[in-house]
Amino acid sequence: MDSASVAPPQGLLVVTIDRLPAWMLPAWGATWVSAPAIDGLAARGLVFDRLLATSLDPRDTSRDLAAAGAVWSRAAEAGWPGAVVTDDPELPAPVEGVERIEVAAKAGTDTASTAEETNLARLFARARDVVAAGRHRLVWCHAGSLGVAWDAPDSFREAYVDPEDPPPPPGARVPCFQVDADTDPDRVVGVRQVFAGQLTLLDRCLGGLLEAALSADGGRWAILFAGLRGMPLGLHGVVGCEAGRRAGGLPYGEWMHLPAILVDPLGRMAGQRYGGLAVAADLGATLVDLFAGSGRAASAPAGGRSLAGLLESWSATPRDRVIVVAGDAAAVVTPDWQLVAERPRGGEERRPRLFAKPDDFFELSDVADRCAGVAEELAAVLTPLWQAGIDPGRHDAP
Repeated sequence: MDSASVAPPQGLLVVTIDRLPAWMLPAWGATWVSAPAIDGLAARGLVFDRLLATSLDPRDTSRDLAAAGAVWSRAAEAGWPGAVVTDDPELPAPVEGVERIEVAAKAGTDTASTAEETNLARLFARARDVVAAGRHRLVWCHAGSLGVAWDAPDSFREAYVDPEDPPPPPGARVPCFQVDADTDPDRVVGVRQVFAGQLTLLDRCLGGLLEAALSADGGRWAILFAGLRGMPLGLHGVVGCEAGRRAGGLPYGEWMHLPAILVDPLGRMAGQRYGGLAVAADLGATLVDLFAGSGRAASAPAGGRSLAGLLESWSATPRDRVIVVAGDAAAVVTPDWQLVAERPRGGEERRPRLFAKPDDFFELSDVADRCAGVAEELAAVLTPLWQAGIDPGRHDAP
């Protein structure tokens, strides 16, 4: 297809979810979790297998997805009214002229009686109404309530409990604890069952919004679904966002490996998967290019590399590394390796951890001792960044 003949979409729906780790969704391997709407979206679109957050601050990832405001600017140039629908008061404000609609999330202790009473249902119902009303052509729906309350009705979590399992944890509080040798394994399993139920609720709510977007303007809307930050669920010693923050928030995959699906209204590359390293700024640059109706990268805002070329000829300039910052720790991720290291303090060098990628999906087998040369080479990438006091999260390219 000639790129010059490709018409731009007639609208854009962006859905971002904070605290959404890729490894807990069926499209990224968790086939025991039910998420048919997300699976259907994956069948329609291009799935990014290795999207990484370069910062564990969701505001940074959100700004990168918006290409530092360039997505909103391009929408304004195209005459598209924009709206943000969110339950997160800390989500960065978009550019002037964009309507902001807040649906406050409730941090209750009890689960909801019905799905319609939950935080996610109220948020997505409002976003669905905005899309269906037809007054806005760029709608950004952002959910932050996975870090506020797991309020899905009890039936959602009970669906994941086997007959021999103990009852899952009660209530809607987001758990927060460290996992050690004395922790009952059933406690961790129960947390994951509850979270899986919350994801099934998310999927149901998302389905209604997607239906509205897919029927808008004759189905000519582009859709981007993406996570902003993961959620530790016991793979590396912590459960819950606050526990992870107190433990240092080391940038393992449960924190930084994010889901993302891009749906092109022309159906280009539907059902395909991109296995190269990508960051949120790349998706932001891709959205900017979609406004031009071309598969060729016209710009690279916020350090992003447009991946729009994947939609036509499956061409993209691959990244050879991504650097992730998490307070006093960082990770260097390459196509074949992931090194996790802590910032040296007082001349003390802490031993880095090295994992073979993509085979060691959950970073459970540290091979730093057996592959010392690789560990030293990757650690050397971080050394000048630590010494210069520069935020390594912005140094995600060679």
